Amino acid sequence: MVELSEVFETYEMVSHENLDVRTITMGISLLDCIDPDLDRLCGKIYDKIVSRARNLVSVGDEIGLEYGVPVINKRVSVTPVALVGGAACRSPEDFVRIAETLDAAAKEIGVNFIGGYSALVQKGMTPADRNLIESIPKALSVTERVCSSISLGSTRTGINMDAVRLMGDIVVRTAEETRDRDSIGCAKLVVFCNPPDDNPFMAGAFHGVTETDCVINVGVSGPGVVREALTKVRGESFEVLCETIKRTAFKVTRVGQLFAKEASKRLDVPFGIVDLSLAPTPAVGDSIADIICEMGMEYAGAPGTTAALAILNDQVKKGGVMASSYVGGLSGAFIPVTEDRSMAEAAEIGALTLEKLEAMTCVCSVGLDMIAIPGHVPATTIAGIIADEMAIGMVNQKTTAVRIIPVIGKDVGDRVQFGGLLGDAGIMPVNGYGCADFVNRGGRIPAPIHSFKN
Repeated sequence: MVELSEVFETYEMVSHENLDVRTITMGISLLDCIDPDLDRLCGKIYDKIVSRARNLVSVGDEIGLEYGVPVINKRVSVTPVALVGGAACRSPEDFVRIAETLDAAAKEIGVNFIGGYSALVQKGMTPADRNLIESIPKALSVTERVCSSISLGSTRTGINMDAVRLMGDIVVRTAEETRDRDSIGCAKLVVFCNPPDDNPFMAGAFHGVTETDCVINVGVSGPGVVREALTKVRGESFEVLCETIKRTAFKVTRVGQLFAKEASKRLDVPFGIVDLSLAPTPAVGDSIADIICEMGMEYAGAPGTTAALAILNDQVKKGGVMASSYVGGLSGAFIPVTEDRSMAEAAEIGALTLEKLEAMTCVCSVGLDMIAIPGHVPATTIAGIIADEMAIGMVNQKTTAVRIIPVIGKDVGDRVQFGGLLGDAGIMPVNGYGCADFVNRGGRIPAPIHSFKN
């Protein structure tokens, strides 16, 4: 049982340390909407989303007001659309119709993002999968709130390099389609290895096929709370450092557990999981990089940064799992460059490089996230970056992802401005040596030997 007194204890965290419930995400299955007629399919999708999630925003606001903890985002995730649209969609243009339907439903219920414009192609692609992937540049350019994710690999299946190579092209085409808005379409597109079925965070959220018909997942966040707690133990041993993070994560996650239970009860929808990730924002003091600096680094990216992030990720998980009956999603620390003011600053002065970020993804909760690169970087190089990150996830049996933004018309030294939670940052340099012969080989990288556990 979560006691009200536990929430009152967090007053200081909310008022001075940027504690918030980052998102209440309603997952909705669209499997019962499948129809061979595209018009009927779109009608069913719109009706189900609106009927299920009509009160999501108002309930989130009510709970936040009652307990004094802001709920920043209310979102919806749906069944991967490639599965839902396969019977009706014969071309990429048909899938764009579904994207527009999702966008219209999201606007009607007032959520800021809707995820699930997705395909799971870690082992191979059906015609529907390929059509959806080919539709992504247009779909993300004509919609405002739709987010897309593609699963390219897993520890059990290996890496689908045909899909990796294709996604290199798709990222570039998406950037071109939205070049008038600093290529913002790529900020709503992410590729995964080992994606979880219950992730409430965008752009990677989708409602997995193992999930129930409708579910409430909550993502909590409190980088500022953790940083403030660490200021009180400067110079102490690693034992004290770890214990401080763990205790703080416990308190933060208890807030998420309470909100998840309340939202579940008021919406009459089952409670799924609490994702106890530390997700930064561009706000001052709400930064993962600031936590790393408080642990002893001059800037994020300095030697020792990967070890510091490993400590943070592990202790957040250890504290969080004791605070909630169901923990899931990504659960750890995010390192999105444009969304973290101090991370972006470290990148601009050269303390944090793309290669160092890749090393950090071995121990963070997701991967290379919200990284702006020059618009002239070839699609094959982007595919190589994706392949590297998929390999880290596959071999280490963890979720990894890439959300990279080639900003058309901009180069190293320029800045990109997305606004809101997406933030801003300088353009990061990319290794100029090519990998085209590698990524053009085609086929699938086999799963590692430790995947065979039956």
